[in-house]
Amino acid sequence: MTLFQESFTLPSECRDFVEWHLGRSPYLFWAVDLDTPVVRQRIDRAAMQLDGLLLDTYCRQPHVTLDVCGFPSGESRYPDDFGPELVHAQCLALRAARLACFEIEIGGLASFSSAPYLALVDHGGGLAAVRRCLAVNGTNRLTGAFTPHLTVGLYADAWPAAMVHSRLACFAVGEQLRCRVERVSLMSYAPSEIGGPLSRVGSFHLESGHMRWHDRANQLIPGFQSALRRLAR
Repeated sequence: MTLFQESFTLPSECRDFVEWHLGRSPYLFWAVDLDTPVVRQRIDRAAMQLDGLLLDTYCRQPHVTLDVCGFPSGESRYPDDFGPELVHAQCLALRAARLACFEIEIGGLASFSSAPYLALVDHGGGLAAVRRCLAVNGTNRLTGAFTPHLTVGLYADAWPAAMVHSRLACFAVGEQLRCRVERVSLMSYAPSEIGGPLSRVGSFHLESGHMRWHDRANQLIPGFQSALRRLAR
């Protein structure tokens, strides 16, 4: 929900939401990894514009969330559990689509009720094309209206929306910033850490159609890579 629909921002709590994750970890999702110096500089400048309003503990690398997978599990007991079959099917769909590398543009500062963000412009529809490949039976697991964005942080308190809007409006975008997207990444985080760092599990390279698994993948999810290799035979 956008901040324009609210009177106050929605504060984030620094606690372990065990009622959500039920002791499961990690949580996996697909994203465009935009952790580069120039993007970090733009995000840091946006965070300074909202100095004093955001949680100090937010430290996630710049990324564009595309779709969620959930909690990896050999046995699906909950709706947000998933097995290696899901990722295998998504990789096959990405490979079959033969998507070209594309560009996205980073725009101005805007806000959801819970988090400010830098807006993104998907000029060639590349992000939308990737999301279609990640959908299961035509439906993405990330529900609701999709707004491509780069999260700047999380609000630390219920701040008056009018005051926040005035701070947002004063942000100077600066020179045009375009980023070339050559891969989409399967990323993870520890659900007990609000705004904690991300780990890259694997990266699908658009040009080659190859999924490269990173060294930490099996440490995070024991047996995950071997299960995917069996499916690929």
